[in-house]
Amino acid sequence: MKLPADILKDFPSLHAMGMRAYLDSAASSLTPVSVIEAMDDYYGNFRANVHRGMYATSAKATERYEAVRSVAAKFLNASAGEIVFTNGTTDALNLLASSLGRAFGPGDEVVLTEMEHHANLVPWQEAAKRHGFALKCIPLTPDFTLDMGAARAVITPKTKAVSVVHASNALGTVNPAKELAALAHAVGAVIILDAAQSAAHMKLDVRDLDCDFLAFSAHKTYGPTGVGVLYGKKALLEKMEPARYGGDMIREVKLESSTWNESPWKFEAGTPNVAGVIGLGAALDYLMGIGMDAVASHDASLTKYALEKLSAIPGLKIVGPTAGERIGAISFEVEGAHPHDLATLLDREGVAIRGGHHCAMPLMTKLGLVGTCRASFGIYNEEKDVDALVEAIAKAKAVLKI
Repeated sequence: MKLPADILKDFPSLHAMGMRAYLDSAASSLTPVSVIEAMDDYYGNFRANVHRGMYATSAKATERYEAVRSVAAKFLNASAGEIVFTNGTTDALNLLASSLGRAFGPGDEVVLTEMEHHANLVPWQEAAKRHGFALKCIPLTPDFTLDMGAARAVITPKTKAVSVVHASNALGTVNPAKELAALAHAVGAVIILDAAQSAAHMKLDVRDLDCDFLAFSAHKTYGPTGVGVLYGKKALLEKMEPARYGGDMIREVKLESSTWNESPWKFEAGTPNVAGVIGLGAALDYLMGIGMDAVASHDASLTKYALEKLSAIPGLKIVGPTAGERIGAISFEVEGAHPHDLATLLDREGVAIRGGHHCAMPLMTKLGLVGTCRASFGIYNEEKDVDALVEAIAKAKAVLKI
């Protein structure tokens, strides 16, 4: 399957930014016209709060807002009642660490990996301090994949939750989610997938993955910033306590105590990001209209091309797997160049990449690096963007005399 031949016309900011190549989609993808129009439609034609207004405009806003649960459910092969709207992946993972962590204590363990984004590390660290449980990490192999032999030893009857990145933003590695789920469930633990990166690159089926929770962000799946999705198995959501309190998440409030709304609404306190959720729905519709198989095929083809071109550059080392399943987020280092300097010089050539630790400082420490450069692809990227990257690196090396 292939992407539409005229897909570039859907992304006006590609032209407005005046770049040769935007290669930072792992940080934030660009936004198609259909998403912008959906959000403009809300602000221009039915701008009202949801759930509370006894008038037609509010009813329309509520209908459009709630319809996105079904869109997100279709995207994940879930049910609408298993979709919680959040501020993004970080917010969702904080919610889980706060809510689930209350039930854990001394003698319990939560298992992470050495490649976690800070969003799936720091919330668990804080919950562990608060409740007294321990954190353990599954190590990496020399080829930048998860050591599944070690995973079988790390995940034990003491494990209460296994919370792992599905696809690493810093390495591009895709972790074996189904195998990890089986290991977690064998000891009675839940498994949580941070799908912030994978959601934009591959088809996600929560039933097939058998994950208990999964989180992703709209702004990495061609939607707006400040909104995302937390999927949770219905039975687990119903047992969980909310992590934030206020309006709309309650059933009844007295001066002395309160009772909660049913899930998923008990996790959505206060006025939500209505326009953002509507934009999220439009973005997921856009992706499903193209077809996630076509998206994945494009990503694999472009990643293969980029790995070949980059690997041929003298002094450049790929930091991540060069074979096997991976996504189009390619980290690399160039001998003699600090990643910040290289990223700055590439910007002068109109090529936007990311340089730094990618919110994965423990991973960089493990690898003995201050950081890497990262080129990451979206559905609007082509081979000519990779060629522009290669040319810009050559010019940067000349400037740095390396």
